[in-house]
Amino acid sequence: MKNTKALASSQSQDLLNILQKRFDNNTQRHPSLDWPEIEARLQAQPDKMWSLYQMENTGGEPDVISYYSKTDTFTFCDCSAESPKDRRSLCYDREGLESRKEHKPKNSAIDMATEMGIELLSQEQYRQLQQLGDFDSKTSSWLLTPDEIRKHGGAIFGDFRYEHVFVYHNGAQSYYAARGFRGWLKV
Repeated sequence: MKNTKALASSQSQDLLNILQKRFDNNTQRHPSLDWPEIEARLQAQPDKMWSLYQMENTGGEPDVISYYSKTDTFTFCDCSAESPKDRRSLCYDREGLESRKEHKPKNSAIDMATEMGIELLSQEQYRQLQQLGDFDSKTSSWLLTPDEIRKHGGAIFGDFRYEHVFVYHNGAQSYYAARGFRGWLKV
């Protein structure tokens, strides 16, 4: 049986070229990291390459934003200026999607992230990302919502306006053309 979460060698090489160019062009996101070690790690994990390919193909522009020595992992995150364009108009999760009586979107942020093999950013991760640049100045991104909020039907999202990061709430069943989600992946 063929592994559907593996890329053809040409796709892998194209993706590595894109990721290296982005890495080289954005050294402020990872000043002390070296590309050859990251590339070797990626080549050894085809399932992670597949997830990064999904991030790239949906407009996320993933890039390395950190390295954790305790776990020996690199973190990739969606670094597109605005919420990834092919991940917008989504309810927060399956429960929110199923609670809509009409005009249901095609998917939910949580389901799509799971399908892609990535996770939504938490509030803290979103604020850390915003330290690396100005993201979501015209859009917004669903964020991983604490259970205490979700059990009441809500979900949280973040954006960047007036030179400040804002985190706010909405019903989990809501969706907007300018709201998507950002994901992260440890490699």
